[in-house]
Amino acid sequence: MTLRLPRAVSALLALALALAALVAVPATSHAATQVCALACDTLDPSKAQRETFPVADRNVNGRILRLHVSGPDDMAWASIDNGVTGDAVWLDRSWDRGATWEPMLGKASIPSMWTGTRTLMYNITDPVGHRRGWIRACGDAGTVSCTDWVNPTVCDGTSCDGADPADAAGDDTPVPSTTLFGRTISLHVDQKNAMAWGVIAAGGPGDEIWLDRSWDGGATWPEGSSLGRTSVPSGATSTRTAMFATRDPRGLMYGGAVRACGREASHQEGSCTTWVRPAPSRPRAAVDALMASYQTNEGWWPSSWWNSAVALTSVIDFAERTGRHDYDWVIARTFEQNRGAFAAGVRSSDPVEGDFISRAIDDSGWWAVTWLSAYDYTGDRRYLDEAVTITNYVHQYWDTGTCGGGVWWDRERTYKNAVTNGLYLWLTTALHQRISGDTAWGQRATTAADWYLNSGLINSSGLVNDGLNTSCSNNGQTVWSYNQGLAIGAFTQLWRSTGNNRYLDAAKHLADAATSSPQLTRDGILTESCDTGTNSCDDNQKQFKGIFIRHLADLADATGSATYRAYIKNQADSIWAADRDSLSRLGQRWAGSAPNQTDWRTQASALEALTAADGL
Repeated sequence: MTLRLPRAVSALLALALALAALVAVPATSHAATQVCALACDTLDPSKAQRETFPVADRNVNGRILRLHVSGPDDMAWASIDNGVTGDAVWLDRSWDRGATWEPMLGKASIPSMWTGTRTLMYNITDPVGHRRGWIRACGDAGTVSCTDWVNPTVCDGTSCDGADPADAAGDDTPVPSTTLFGRTISLHVDQKNAMAWGVIAAGGPGDEIWLDRSWDGGATWPEGSSLGRTSVPSGATSTRTAMFATRDPRGLMYGGAVRACGREASHQEGSCTTWVRPAPSRPRAAVDALMASYQTNEGWWPSSWWNSAVALTSVIDFAERTGRHDYDWVIARTFEQNRGAFAAGVRSSDPVEGDFISRAIDDSGWWAVTWLSAYDYTGDRRYLDEAVTITNYVHQYWDTGTCGGGVWWDRERTYKNAVTNGLYLWLTTALHQRISGDTAWGQRATTAADWYLNSGLINSSGLVNDGLNTSCSNNGQTVWSYNQGLAIGAFTQLWRSTGNNRYLDAAKHLADAATSSPQLTRDGILTESCDTGTNSCDDNQKQFKGIFIRHLADLADATGSATYRAYIKNQADSIWAADRDSLSRLGQRWAGSAPNQTDWRTQASALEALTAADGL
């Protein structure tokens, strides 16, 4: 016989259970904030890509408490079965190895006439917040109990936390060791596999060595402290930790930093080396550092709209030239999260009206370049279709009524400049090359090329000034490397399409001028006017040089020129030697002079140079 309680009694029982659960939450818990990665917290478990049970179930007065994990989603949920109405289940999530936690995530109670229920799904890691989490299932069925914590092991391919340093593919000590009471504490890195371990030497029994691991460049490391902590055994003077990974592809966290720390047995204080980000290769180190700034949930690099397009292009170029597919998922993620409309201030200072289009014609054009690069790399037709949509929009602003042709820079038709017309020339040529049987885009490309060569944008020194004045003459404004690069790339591609040497000659003339003129090259290093003296480049200018190198590399490929290749290699060598810190953060000034700004824009720009040089 089933005993049915009056509603009032049921309500009181439910309230009592809730209060009991609250009492069971220790003072070390704290409220949760929503975490979003590929999906946000509270995703329905029916959408999980996989279901695994990484820890043993817990019996709570005859109820079965279970933790479920979907590795591909990097999310978890909890369930309780064989229960009665009012039994509750929830998740706890910790960002500091269980010292504190966010309690009662997704708490659910078994409804009337049921014998079980489950929570919604919650993220285990937080790539936006640079945090790896631990998670457990908890339930209340007359008493509160929890499963063991799950803290998924960090693995990068076949290399996982806890590996033996004897299996390392190499042993590099990228930063100086530190000393403490006569002990030497050193950080060792298997650069090829991005694994690290620590060593303490010249010590005695009881001395300790460990690693710290940070996912935000050493700013915090609550989950990654004291990894592999071990003591020097009796009769020995040294020991080492196990190896630990610095990339967590499952958790969408890349570019982890590590340091080695140690302690002498009779003292509490310790000492640590500098933080290091391993460098399996120059481009891989650069792209890992760049991806550490990618906002996974929104699918871009905040907070620059066109710069994000160029950054994604640099990631695609990295994949295409190196054959590394680590970040292929970023292409679709960026496309899907940003194809819609956004109000002013959300992605750009202007409204984005859908299909990556806004009033800034050049901003729209940069996204078209990105999707053509994505199409070349993936073969996915939707990227080509998107590029056609955007370029059709740009084409609307080709106007022969002013200056005999050329594309306007903005929807208000205030300025005809080099960047917008360089983009238009490159895009029309690229579409002609990719659309079978095309004649329209090809004709537009040759029309644009002939206009560009006669427009006055190129000055008598073979350098491209910023734009045209109201009299349709060269306005003499700043020579920027990206304007030079776009023209080089566009004329190189148009030569590939037509075989007309006039266009190849134009590309070489522009390249020779750029690589020899002090307006763009100083002591052999590509240099913007804002790279000199006490000047600082703004957020737009930070990415100009990478665009130039991308297109110069195309010309080097087309011509086989040893001169152009040597120039590109010189840029990469200088960046690596003079413009990089121990975390492989790359600055604006490729010669390394001060003041030198560093952020994801400068990182993407320098990545293009390292990628281009790696593929020579």
